[in-house]
Amino acid sequence: MKPFLPALFLSLDLSTAAVTPAAAYPVDCAILLCLAGGWPASAECAHARAVFIRRITPWPIEPPLQIWNCPMRASFPGKDRPLNRLFDIAFRDELAAPAMSLPEQAVELMLVDAQADVDISDPAFDFVRSIRVFEITYQQRRSSDGDCNSWGTIYMGSYGAQGDYTRRRSSTSAVPEASDFTIPTSCSSYWHRSVFVEWRDYEGSYGHEEVHY
Repeated sequence: MKPFLPALFLSLDLSTAAVTPAAAYPVDCAILLCLAGGWPASAECAHARAVFIRRITPWPIEPPLQIWNCPMRASFPGKDRPLNRLFDIAFRDELAAPAMSLPEQAVELMLVDAQADVDISDPAFDFVRSIRVFEITYQQRRSSDGDCNSWGTIYMGSYGAQGDYTRRRSSTSAVPEASDFTIPTSCSSYWHRSVFVEWRDYEGSYGHEEVHY
């Protein structure tokens, strides 16, 4: 996948003469591509990662990848494998060269709100479903009568088979070890508030980020 991405961004550079400055690719397409490739070094991926992290920076907390904002409707005959489709995601509408225009027999797929507009259930898109967002609030202290009191609220956001995002109550035990969140073994005063996001790229390499507030 990583050799695949430089070629993609090279295609972007080669096509800029045919693109007006206002025709920027959707940032969620860039997030999708850059996340798959392990956030390779490029201006496009630096911006995409910044948006990805900003969305989980309180408040409000948003889905870091909003795949429903990335038009993936292109399906070229003989190029319908998921990896080939990734080429089409960001640049289908932006590339004006005749060789990149949609053929007449292109398959038309219906837009669906809040999920990908094509079938991404293929394991090649597991990197989308690997994203998990944890909203962590936890407090612990000893009361005046010597009791150890603790309060905690954990929410976890995750992606479904078609990139749909759901948020639900979770537990402290579900918070990944990579988070800074750790419940003290003794009843010492402790306060933690953060949003933690984790993911795996196309090759399975693990990544994470935590925003404290």
